[in-house]
Amino acid sequence: MQKPIKIILGIDPGMLVMGHGIIAVNGSSMQLVEMSVLKLSAKKDNYDRLQMIHEQIVSLIKKYKPHEFAIEAPFFGKNVQSMLKLGRAQGVAIAAAISAGLPVTEYSPKKIKQSITGNGNADKDQVWKMQHLLALKEKPRHFDATDALAVAICHHFQCKFPAGVIGIKKNVSTKKNGWEDFMVKNPGRVR
Repeated sequence: MQKPIKIILGIDPGMLVMGHGIIAVNGSSMQLVEMSVLKLSAKKDNYDRLQMIHEQIVSLIKKYKPHEFAIEAPFFGKNVQSMLKLGRAQGVAIAAAISAGLPVTEYSPKKIKQSITGNGNADKDQVWKMQHLLALKEKPRHFDATDALAVAICHHFQCKFPAGVIGIKKNVSTKKNGWEDFMVKNPGRVR
């Protein structure tokens, strides 16, 4: 394979299982670099697990030197404590990427599914069937890995900026009242 134009690290955050998927993009072609999960013991303290998430992201960034970082945004659930824990896991992963100088993009679960399958309500098995995009043969043991890979592929499909542009942060969402909207409406308040 020729030297890739862009390497994208996709993350499916979680406090018990965090998935990651890394793709190399050359023009319109994609190649799988790595897809795996970090399993975190429920017996460990929440802060120990957050530290392990941070260390894993830092290690992946050092090893693969991605140009861009994409992560699944938490969805709104009924269990507030679970949402809080998931938000912390996502925040730690984002902080690791920002510290490395990577542009960070968040995608809603619905946007990821729609981008990969054409159906925003697709189930995990339907998302897995995206393997034809990368000629994957083996079904992974954890859907968290394929979900993370879907985040990276979604980012590739949604990316509107040329590779190598550093410092662009965007939140791809269906909401019109998010941070991006705030920044557009309040340029004097953003530093």
